[in-house]
Amino acid sequence: MLLVLIRATFVVVAAGLGARLAKIMGENDLGKPYVVFIGVLLATIAIVAIDSMTPRKRIQTISAVYFGVIVGIFLSNLINDAVQPALQLYIHPKVHMAISSVMMIFMCYICISTLLQTKDDFRFIIPYVEFSKEIKGARPLVLDTSVVIDGRIADVAETRVIDQPMVVPRFVLQELQSIADSSDKLRRNRGRRGLDILNRLQKSPGIEVRIDDADLPEMAGVREVDQRLVILAKHLGGKVVTNDYNLNKIARLQGVEVINLNDLANAMKPIVLPGENLNVKLIKRGEEPGQGIGYLDDGTMVVAEQGSSHLGEMVRLTVTSVLQTSAGRMIFGRMELLPPSRPNSNPTANFVSGQPGPHDNPASHTPGRPQQNA
Repeated sequence: MLLVLIRATFVVVAAGLGARLAKIMGENDLGKPYVVFIGVLLATIAIVAIDSMTPRKRIQTISAVYFGVIVGIFLSNLINDAVQPALQLYIHPKVHMAISSVMMIFMCYICISTLLQTKDDFRFIIPYVEFSKEIKGARPLVLDTSVVIDGRIADVAETRVIDQPMVVPRFVLQELQSIADSSDKLRRNRGRRGLDILNRLQKSPGIEVRIDDADLPEMAGVREVDQRLVILAKHLGGKVVTNDYNLNKIARLQGVEVINLNDLANAMKPIVLPGENLNVKLIKRGEEPGQGIGYLDDGTMVVAEQGSSHLGEMVRLTVTSVLQTSAGRMIFGRMELLPPSRPNSNPTANFVSGQPGPHDNPASHTPGRPQQNA
């Protein structure tokens, strides 16, 4: 709404200036007033139309154009002042004016072209001091394709734990779209789930999600999405959010911080210490002979020693060790040996039946003491 108001104000002001210029031209017989007014109005409408048709402007490109024009005009004036005495002696003044205009256009073009081609490496350098890019505030989170399809990032973001802006590169969005258009039903469902997750993130209040269209020179010729993600995250000074183990390693090797959702999920699981007891149902055999495999409610794998003969049973384990990796958590334990149940452990029943109980051995009585009759 604010942009529409600014454009409308610009058209009104330009129309007023055009009417004033047309009035001056008519009073001094310098031209036809209506031609001047219509020309100014058409130029204004053309500028607004061009601005409306290019909504996605990059600040790097705009600043390079502006700075190139300023430097080009400055250099052309310096050159014109240096060669003006010689030109005035041998060249007609009108030709000299035309040469100066052409020189200014050439210099502006050269400066703009140079800055556009080197804008990512451009720095204002003072001897021995370089003003490089400083990152302030929250660092953006660059989302990977796998983490978008996984969907847990939306649940984490909706808890308001994350306050950084989330960046979805354009090539990640294109990859999701290609997966959603796949002929394979499973891949198609995964791609559509990823698009639904992005839509959910954009509609969630308090979550900032933006699509990044950056086309960096370092990405030229790079086809791998993982490598492009690392380059973009390094350029933005952000962190890569993924659950891909290989991307995790690649990013860390190149000095880019990574948030692995699997590590986050494992960190939120309850801690199990060696020596504690837990109950688990064994459902399959393990890789080693005699092992049984079961799972806790949170998906943690439990490996029971000598549990292969108790498949389908709920057993009680004593934890011996816990293995924590980025791929998940594994708990190793040994089965507790329960004492065999006695067929009849009630001494009163033995007394009534007339059979000797476990404590009724005559040899166990102290010699010399008479036995009491019932």
